[in-house]
Amino acid sequence: MRAEVPGRHYARMLEGLDRPQRLKLMQFVCSFAWADLEVRDAERSFVARLADRLEFDLEDQLRVRGWLDHPPAPESIDPTTIPDSHRKIFLEAIEGVIAADGEIAEEESETLAVLRELLG
Repeated sequence: MRAEVPGRHYARMLEGLDRPQRLKLMQFVCSFAWADLEVRDAERSFVARLADRLEFDLEDQLRVRGWLDHPPAPESIDPTTIPDSHRKIFLEAIEGVIAADGEIAEEESETLAVLRELLG
């Protein structure tokens, strides 16, 4: 089972993100890929497809790949830094990565629930 990067409406929402916001999105997505302490091939593929959609330059692509090798620092993952207008984008992308491998681990589900609660 392969989770798809959300469709055209999602692509339009991504266009509204500037470079720092796109990187922040990928930090969150990669941190959720690590929620069960293992990044699986399907999650890596999902992240790669999303990163392609975000049209990162080589430097940013390497940064994102690094987050798949070593999780982003916990202090860099602060839900209060997500603007209200971007919450839906972040949640959809996170839901995509945790479903990418065809199973949602308890740790992933619990962490997503906490994030939803924090975002209101």
